[in-house]
Amino acid sequence: MDHTTLDMPIVGMHCAACATRIEQALGTAPGVARAGVNYATARATVTFDPAVVDPIGLRAVVQEQGYDAIPPEAGEDAAALAREAEYHRLRVRFVVAAALTAPLVTVAMGGHLVPALEPVLDFPGRDWVELALATPVLFWAGWDFLAGAYRSARRRAADMNTLVAMGTLSAYLYSLAATAGAVAFGYGLHGVYYEVAASIVTLILLGNMLQARASARTRGAVEALLDLSPPTAFVVRDGREVETAVADVKVGDLILVRPGGKVPVDGEVEEGSSSVDESMLTGEPMPVSKRAGDPVVGGALNTTGSFRFRATKVGADTVLRQIVRLVEQAQGSKAPIQRLADTVAGVFVPVVLALAVATFVVWFDLAPVETRLVRATLAAVAVLIIACPCALGLATPTAIMVGTGRGAQSGILIKGGEALEAAHKVATIVLDKTGTVTVGKPTVAAVVAAGPFSDDELLRLAASAERGSEHPLGAAMVKEARERGAALADPVDFQAIAGHGIEAVVEGRRVLVGNARLLRERGIEPDEKAAELGGTAGYVAIDGAFAGAVVVADRVKPEARAAVGRLHDMGLEVVMLTGDSRREAERVAREVGIDRVVAEVLPADKADAVRSIQAEGRKVAMVGDGVNDAPALAAADVGVAMGSGTDVAIEASDVTLVRGDLHGVADAIELSRATMRTVRQNLFFAFAYNVLGIPVAAGALYPLTGMMLSPILASAAMALSSVSVVANALRLRGFSIRRTGGRS
Repeated sequence: MDHTTLDMPIVGMHCAACATRIEQALGTAPGVARAGVNYATARATVTFDPAVVDPIGLRAVVQEQGYDAIPPEAGEDAAALAREAEYHRLRVRFVVAAALTAPLVTVAMGGHLVPALEPVLDFPGRDWVELALATPVLFWAGWDFLAGAYRSARRRAADMNTLVAMGTLSAYLYSLAATAGAVAFGYGLHGVYYEVAASIVTLILLGNMLQARASARTRGAVEALLDLSPPTAFVVRDGREVETAVADVKVGDLILVRPGGKVPVDGEVEEGSSSVDESMLTGEPMPVSKRAGDPVVGGALNTTGSFRFRATKVGADTVLRQIVRLVEQAQGSKAPIQRLADTVAGVFVPVVLALAVATFVVWFDLAPVETRLVRATLAAVAVLIIACPCALGLATPTAIMVGTGRGAQSGILIKGGEALEAAHKVATIVLDKTGTVTVGKPTVAAVVAAGPFSDDELLRLAASAERGSEHPLGAAMVKEARERGAALADPVDFQAIAGHGIEAVVEGRRVLVGNARLLRERGIEPDEKAAELGGTAGYVAIDGAFAGAVVVADRVKPEARAAVGRLHDMGLEVVMLTGDSRREAERVAREVGIDRVVAEVLPADKADAVRSIQAEGRKVAMVGDGVNDAPALAAADVGVAMGSGTDVAIEASDVTLVRGDLHGVADAIELSRATMRTVRQNLFFAFAYNVLGIPVAAGALYPLTGMMLSPILASAAMALSSVSVVANALRLRGFSIRRTGGRS
């Protein structure tokens, strides 16, 4: 059965309970395999069978719950416009509510705060003025809360809207009864509390508005990545440069990029040269030189010269779009630690309703007869309002959003909350050698001549003989000789000796290049001291006599030693895993400061080597190239794929380092630790807020202080708690990514 995964922005959610309800409705819809709704990102991720249900049907499921979903065909722009429209709608309602609530509070409480104003404010019909001011605040500005509570009641459910609606309506209807009673019977209930209902609505609207604006900032990384892509491209067609929308660029198009322009899609340079800034994609701070044959990535900034390149990937296939998609999936995912918050939020509202009823009953029984209804009502309203579980629902997803976004800005692509949480528990880092600790390309490390030949002449003759070989060691000799300016000759009578070396005639001399066994088979005794230099020695014989050796080694990455030192400083064990000989593996390990080496391991056995370390009770992160290390990456608790430039192994691991830099491993672990620290701070704050706030609202401090928590203060505290959680998560945007030599 083929399933499709769809990501839909959701409009109209006000709390974590809203997200839970939509998630449950989508999860039980026909044809849906699984569904997840993230309150912080306001997005639903649904995996479904397209033969049973389509996106229109999924949107209908969301609409049945009283919300809406942005259809996929509308694009990300529509989702951004919907978020902006929601913010402006909340702002208008808040401004109107505040404009009406300010004079209402002045009339209702001004005399208590400034006794000299009491004669002025105690005018006939004051209660009716308060009623006139409070009614539009509650039934227009606060209509979303009332309508949401009604929809929940019809489904026999309860959410934040239920708590707000019950709290505000209780204060409003009590006051209305007091006002009407005074007219009908000449007396009414004790006092009116219109300002309580209006203030609650106004303060919660303020909190929702600030939360909407702050939550939008958590998407800053995605927005910044999307902004990298220019809207148009200069395509060469029929010999002319035509400005075309990037969406209309096709694979194979020849595109011109001028100085200061952005690369619109992925491709390969055909003409010209320049330096290109890829920092927003790879985290690499220095511009990268590009010339004919080099790849370029869409979104990169051209700094100096101009060049033309051939488009190889467009639209959703570009590296930039893959990164955006990965970040959005990561931000919409849930970390295992969030299950606790989800479980609590799922039962929280019914528990709060029960506590509010219990509070009302206790105060009605214990308070003096003349004030018991007022005190019972106000205490119950305060409990309903202060307990809204918004902060609890925001605690984890906001931190995950900002953490994964910050990583993406630095070339660290984390697949989701589960990977982010697992990374902070890692105790052992297992590094593949080739391409991870080392460059992955053999280079000439030393030339040791013997007899009448100089080092340069020995290298020239050996490289000339190797020109007919396809072996990587031969290619390294040819490259080094050319870089030294040697004039290479064409070999004749070339012969490859499988597993041993090559033989050829160069400028009339018979040249033999190979291992020690090959030379001995020809009756030539090599001097094997060159092998002590590390790497692989290619022994050279010329005209039947030993002439020296060319040592080829896989060069260690420049940052490897400093990066391994960082990992050690973080308290992590570092292990190198390789299929190379133990002698070569230990040479590289000594050079970079790795203590533990597992060598001569076949690719198929690398996963078993990872499991053996896990059997020691340690959480393991495996770092490899994301392709031939796939089994080991999958076996590890966290798989980290090293990419470079456009070679991004996005699907191969839990974490992808776009920049092929070992410092990225330490950066990823540090980012994970910082994000999970923020999550724990947020959860503590959210739980502590409710654990302490509810008893205070219920009047637990009254026997000691004689004071009650006003519902107005309760609503302010509730709004502040949500904004505080988001603000704490936003601190991760300032997380510093360390590189060699300090923080950047």
